[in-house]
Amino acid sequence: MDADVIVVGAGPVGLFLAAELKLAGVEPLVLERLKTPSEEPKARGLGALATEALWRRGLGEQLAKADVEGTKDLARDHGSTRGHFANIFKIVPREDRPRTNIWQPELERVLAGHAAGVRVLRGHGVTAVESDVDGVTVTAEKAWRAKYVVGCDGGRSTVRKLAGFEFPGTPALLRTIAGQVRFAGEVPPAGRYPGGAFLHGGSMVGITEPAANPEPVTTADFAASVRRITGADVVVEEFREERRFGDQARQVPGYRRGRVFLAGDAAHVHSPSGGQGLNLGLLDAANLGWKLGAVLRGEKPETFLDTYTRERHPAGEAVLRNTRAQSALLAPGPHVDALREIVAEIMDLPEANRYFADLLSGVRDRYDFPYPAPKPAGEHCPDVEIVDTDGRESRLHEHTRTGRGLLLTSDHVTEPRVDVVSATNTGPLLLRPDGVIAWAGEGSPATALDTWF
Repeated sequence: MDADVIVVGAGPVGLFLAAELKLAGVEPLVLERLKTPSEEPKARGLGALATEALWRRGLGEQLAKADVEGTKDLARDHGSTRGHFANIFKIVPREDRPRTNIWQPELERVLAGHAAGVRVLRGHGVTAVESDVDGVTVTAEKAWRAKYVVGCDGGRSTVRKLAGFEFPGTPALLRTIAGQVRFAGEVPPAGRYPGGAFLHGGSMVGITEPAANPEPVTTADFAASVRRITGADVVVEEFREERRFGDQARQVPGYRRGRVFLAGDAAHVHSPSGGQGLNLGLLDAANLGWKLGAVLRGEKPETFLDTYTRERHPAGEAVLRNTRAQSALLAPGPHVDALREIVAEIMDLPEANRYFADLLSGVRDRYDFPYPAPKPAGEHCPDVEIVDTDGRESRLHEHTRTGRGLLLTSDHVTEPRVDVVSATNTGPLLLRPDGVIAWAGEGSPATALDTWF
């Protein structure tokens, strides 16, 4: 075998998954089609759960530093640092579970450093994936052999196509084109128009209109789109850093076919409205990495890997649902305008505002377990403060860099399967390596320990 797991794709999801596999004691190999990392500013932020996942692995200081500039850029481009639902910028961020504003190229640099020591082979585009009883052969310049392969290669995933995954869903109804634009002369006011929306913040300009030709857009094409929507005769002198995206929503029925897994956009695509894509994909990686490690170490049976789809597929469905709802609110027309006004008024209610914040962050997600587990079991644990029996204070993320499970308890216990931390102010709690609460203090943790470790 050339590796225990071949990860296809060296974007954020692939790099984080590879680092998680390495932490779990197995050998990953990353194959990436591009010869050099992309500098395209695709995504621009992490939700609360992805932020917490990276903090748990010691990346908090780097994220906090990047967030300073990322927040400035967000204010410049959007005119607000509040979250939005369908471009209604009213969502007050939760201070207890903050997100991180970071451009994707910077995030990839952070994760590349975190994955130092992992073999990453660039310029290796995958052309074949063949599974058998003993493993998987992946052809990329040459044949590579591993026990498992994970496609983290984006919305046009080669692994997904070669492995025969179905990808049902809904086609794009809208398209958005944005970039750094310099106009000559007056610029029409930003806002919603009968034919679409015109977005303008700082030098960032964008248009949203009914889906049309998906081909690359020239400067002249962009000027024509602005004129078509606003009715203003504009002259575009410069159009760069083009970003195009639609609102198609698709998801594979299962994230696994034998020895082949999918994660991130390879498994699900949706509108970027609300900035949920990176959050969703990184949580896929956090869920799958430690489980593959447990099976490859011989601690859990092969069927243990089926919990990946059972837990992450509903999380993907939830994002497709809310991004479709956002697309409905972004469509042009007076009826939608009226609906947007009502939704905006609802968002002024504190309870509703919190609902939208939690919806977009994913903190409302809860996994179903195969044993009785009342809340908060099944939820992702926040970065709680911990006070030990000697009065020392710390944060949860300071105790999670090993990638093992964690038992927070005031009792003096020994449990070789997980790390044990003294905590007098919270818990008792049993946490899985992905930060999910496996048990929350009712009865014995024995069933949870046996299930996950």
